[in-house]
Amino acid sequence: MAKDKVEETSELQWGLLCRGEFSQVNGIILQKKVCDCWDKIWNFQAKPDDLLIASYPKAGTTWTQEIVDLIQNDGDTEKSRRAPIHLRQPFLEQIKMTYSGIDQANMMPSPRTLKTHLPVQLLPPSFWEENCKIIYVARNPKDNLVSYYHFQRMNKSLPDPGSWDEYFETVLAGNVVWGSWFDHVKGWWKKKDSHPILYIFYEDIMKDPKCEIRKIMEFLGKNLKEEVLDKIVYNTSFDIMKKNPMTNYLNEITMNHNLSPFLRKGIMGDWKNQFTEAQNKQFNEYYEKNMADTSLSFCIEP
Repeated sequence: MAKDKVEETSELQWGLLCRGEFSQVNGIILQKKVCDCWDKIWNFQAKPDDLLIASYPKAGTTWTQEIVDLIQNDGDTEKSRRAPIHLRQPFLEQIKMTYSGIDQANMMPSPRTLKTHLPVQLLPPSFWEENCKIIYVARNPKDNLVSYYHFQRMNKSLPDPGSWDEYFETVLAGNVVWGSWFDHVKGWWKKKDSHPILYIFYEDIMKDPKCEIRKIMEFLGKNLKEEVLDKIVYNTSFDIMKKNPMTNYLNEITMNHNLSPFLRKGIMGDWKNQFTEAQNKQFNEYYEKNMADTSLSFCIEP
């Protein structure tokens, strides 16, 4: 009965929510409340031992966050269940009614692990000044954008994406929150040449999770036993994380999981279920044009 009551209340609260307002910072669309507090975000003071996890939305951010937290805690799942992921690793540009990611970060003891979706040019300059380690996770554009579409459908803190056809045109125009996928992944890729950035790929983690987890472990300066790595592989698998209340955002009031779960499919190639043949052709042409100036490449076929 109690569980049913919670679900009913959540649905009622969901119905009362409305989509937020949006503005821009240097041409990048962000929530208006983020733009209104931009000076506070831009002037955030990073510390030398901060670790930042950066990504385009729905590129495997939560997955990477949980992997990192388990590595930092030597595979201890109880320690990683101490709080929901967004409380363990503050989201820099998140502004809530009662708190902000910046406030959370400022109250945390060092060493801190933080999260952002900001494009590289909007990252607070103190991260560069303090030479902080950064992990950037990227996902192939077709799957990434399909996942982002469904996330916007269920998350009332983001703009209503409209139909898939409408959203597809919006994406090609770059008129999405946190900016163009192309600019985002290329900007961070270029920055890794001058800064300690571990640039990893969603598809690589899927294909060989233990190899990628070991890569993250070494970047963090840790040395865990093989059995601990195996434990982390298991506990960061999609099915386990989907059931984990510390990672599945099930109690996040702005997210309607009945419409689309936060952890939706966790597979490669789902874009084939969404793109029309004409859209695929159009996107391929757009991709070739916009990726011609970079050495960055993605695995798009499963």
